Amino acid sequence: MSEVVQAGLWGLVAGSALLVGAALGYGVRIPQKAIATVMAFGAGVLLSAVSFELVDEAYGEGGLGPAAIGTLAGAGAYTLGNIWLARRGARHRKRSGGGRGPSQPTEGEQSGSGTALALGALLDGVPESAVIGVSLLQGGAVSLVTVAAVFISNVPEGLSSSAGMKRAGRGKGYVFGVWAAIAAASTVSAVLGYSVIGAFSPAVIAAVTAVAAGAILAMIADTMIPEAFEEAHLAIGLVTVCGFLVSFALSHV
Repeated sequence: MSEVVQAGLWGLVAGSALLVGAALGYGVRIPQKAIATVMAFGAGVLLSAVSFELVDEAYGEGGLGPAAIGTLAGAGAYTLGNIWLARRGARHRKRSGGGRGPSQPTEGEQSGSGTALALGALLDGVPESAVIGVSLLQGGAVSLVTVAAVFISNVPEGLSSSAGMKRAGRGKGYVFGVWAAIAAASTVSAVLGYSVIGAFSPAVIAAVTAVAAGAILAMIADTMIPEAFEEAHLAIGLVTVCGFLVSFALSHV
């Protein structure tokens, strides 16, 4: 099997977790604290993967300069995109909407918010999937830790966001259509991460890896942790650390 096909398949595997989470969030009534707890765990998993699989890899390949510049560039690009989408109704796209905090707007409350939510999901998912393809460039084998981290974190993302979409009055076709499209985009992103980035020098690959890391870190801080804190603030630290340690252990097995 060619490495391009492998990249696409692994991207699809990781992206399919969003559909698993969407099915749970839309079809099963899950307590808010449980959703927040799973979200905190997913944030911890991603934090560990970013630290030990992405930023550390970027530093090892390109040095401190490309790693730092790339990370800041990724965080900056994500933040700018997030600000633009927030003004169009996607600020709380990962909120499940059943607790004390803000919830996703309905289309009646803010016209065009449905499209903004879909674009927001795409913004969140593309960097994660791209690094799966990039990881194949390191020795010809995908980083199973990265795939596992993205998969584990995608379940609570899909779960919480889909629960919020349902509460905002969005239908089953819209909800599952969005996540199916993001799963497909994850496949394409992983393929592009491998095929396009692989043509560049190690320093550029390191910088691109760092860009993805910065975008993911900004996403965790801006969308995942606030949802977890809203409902499980007394335990969020412990749960997040547990997720961090699970991912850390996977990277050292």
